[in-house]
Amino acid sequence: MYSVKEIFYSLQGEGAHSGRPAVFVRFAGCNLWNGLEESRESATCQFCDTDFVGINGLNGGKFKSADELASKATEIANIKQYQSNLPLMVICTGGEPLLQVDEPLIEAFKAQGFYVAVETNGTIKAPAGFDWICVSPKAGSEIIQQQGNELKVVFGQSGMDLSNFLTWRFEHFYLQPMDGPAIDQSTQETIAYCKANPSWKLSLQNHKILNIP
Repeated sequence: MYSVKEIFYSLQGEGAHSGRPAVFVRFAGCNLWNGLEESRESATCQFCDTDFVGINGLNGGKFKSADELASKATEIANIKQYQSNLPLMVICTGGEPLLQVDEPLIEAFKAQGFYVAVETNGTIKAPAGFDWICVSPKAGSEIIQQQGNELKVVFGQSGMDLSNFLTWRFEHFYLQPMDGPAIDQSTQETIAYCKANPSWKLSLQNHKILNIP
């Protein structure tokens, strides 16, 4: 059984695959915050901007099997009419998707022709089979998944030494400004840090900037 908040087809707005069409499967639940505003200040992750509570979003619900969920993603993407040398991507996101995503689901997505990606906080080891692993570590949490394709850190988290991450096994290292009332200042500070520390690249949330649903 998989509990899914929403499933939708859009463009990836962040990181190395920014601009790439993808089906987003947002899984309900997270291990760093319960998603309720009254508990935000006591949560490990206090800056989350995503609604991952419940299963009442677009195309959300409970899926009884991996095949059922993968078929739903295919239906939304209309992948049977998709003709390209670049496989259509499905992005498992959340919340924290690795509370639910397992090898049978990854295999079911691949059987439908998807390139399978995950966006995780890194506190749970990723199962085998992903084509792309993006880890976004949160200050105060223990990061288990220290290798993958893309490390994407929200800039400005207190108590986080960014230099420690550069020893981890990733192909891309991104810094992303923290969204919120001080986004303009955060963006300028992130740009300045990347310029002074060229191992890092800037990631912007282009879907928000361009109002892409």
